[in-house]
Amino acid sequence: MELTDLTPAERRVWDAFPRGERVDVRAAPDEDAADGAAWGPERTVRAEVLGALLLGGTAAEGQVAGLNLKGFRITGKLNLKYAVVEHAIRLRGCWFERKPLLYGARLRAFVLSDSALPGLTAATVTVDVVLRLSCCRITGPVRLAGARIAGGLFLTRAVIGTPPAPAGEPPAAVDEPPEPPLQFNHADIGTDVIATGLTVHGQTRINGATVGGQINLVDARLLNPGGDALYAETLTVGTDIRARGLRAEGRVNLTGSRIPGQLGLSRARLVNPGGTALRASSCAIGEVWLRSCDTIQGTVNLRRSQFDMLHVEPGGWPDTVRLDGLAYGSLRPHLPAEQRLPALEREEAGYLPFAYEQLAASYRTAGDEVAARTVQLAKLRRHRRTLPRHARMWGLLQDVTVGYGFRPLRAAGWLVALLCTGALAYGLRPPAPLKPDEAPEFNPVFYTLDLMLPIIGFGQEEAFGPRGWYQWLSYLLIVTGWVLATTTAAGVSRSLSRQ
Repeated sequence: MELTDLTPAERRVWDAFPRGERVDVRAAPDEDAADGAAWGPERTVRAEVLGALLLGGTAAEGQVAGLNLKGFRITGKLNLKYAVVEHAIRLRGCWFERKPLLYGARLRAFVLSDSALPGLTAATVTVDVVLRLSCCRITGPVRLAGARIAGGLFLTRAVIGTPPAPAGEPPAAVDEPPEPPLQFNHADIGTDVIATGLTVHGQTRINGATVGGQINLVDARLLNPGGDALYAETLTVGTDIRARGLRAEGRVNLTGSRIPGQLGLSRARLVNPGGTALRASSCAIGEVWLRSCDTIQGTVNLRRSQFDMLHVEPGGWPDTVRLDGLAYGSLRPHLPAEQRLPALEREEAGYLPFAYEQLAASYRTAGDEVAARTVQLAKLRRHRRTLPRHARMWGLLQDVTVGYGFRPLRAAGWLVALLCTGALAYGLRPPAPLKPDEAPEFNPVFYTLDLMLPIIGFGQEEAFGPRGWYQWLSYLLIVTGWVLATTTAAGVSRSLSRQ
């Protein structure tokens, strides 16, 4: 490119490049780059001029060359497809007429902070240092699929995508589903993804990505009602996903992800009515925090996942959950079992024994055996509802008498009540001895015990024979004694087998 072809604004950029000097043409430090279409020629530079500098420019002696612009209107397409650029690119607060093309390029650093552009095509790009899109306004898709970024990806307070039409206005006609506005699926990020305050109108697609550090989505807004707000299947993170205060309209899909630290969703708002709001099935996560969240609007699917710790208040669960195979080491906050059990009743698949066993195990880990027994009792009662009628009757009898072995004092109460009834009845009207000359002295208490206890004998039952309704009372005591003994043995055996 000949220097005589350059405009005065382009000549300033050309002269500053060899020394890496900043060229700032902003009218005010806080101006909005979205208004850049109206900027005049004194602030306009052609993308081909920037491309010529980046691909053929040289550094001044003893200087580090680089493109460092603020507040420019960039016309045409910045085409660096497959290019190897050894100079840092910093285009802050700029307005782009067309989306930059960086497909397959290798860059040192790429900074577009505070800029406005119609999109970014940078799939499979390699960045040696950092890629910054903080505070950008990007109306079209950001394509970073398969990118390799040695440092971090910064999206702080960026707004990506186009908001839907206001209520009352018909939506624009489309022939096919819209492209996800933010894509860095299968990307490899060396350190962190910092996206605090990010807003995305449409799907955020990061499935298969590998992030060496954390993903920070604190106070982000991912808005794709009826679709996937965050599509992050098989995501691998080195430490945490921090999403405190996240607002997600649409499904958050983390299926198969690996997060060794925290999945922090405290005070998050997850909304997908009629669909799945949170899908984190087949995941391996250190700690899952759902503290102080509004009630999740939509199904929660945590099937086959493994968490070291799960923190969720009872009020956070939606009406339908999928918890089959979910394993967790501890459950926080520690609450009475009666407050945790209703969530298991909301299981879409119905009765799941493992869900109750897992809850009981978490209480045992916390040293709360009383709560663990309460959960086991609730499990058997829930199972009883799935049985045939005759089996339900036997289960109900075990429940009423001994609480399936988890309420042994209840059997003692029944025995004491029957003992008092029999002793009083036979004490008032002792039965006649069968062999007066050989009969021992009658004792109403031990006679009643002799009738009730099926194994132990005190010699009273064989020596005396009641008549009339007292004989029917003896039959009742014998039958109830056998029933209590059988149900107590079955319940205690079941209880011991669970220990």
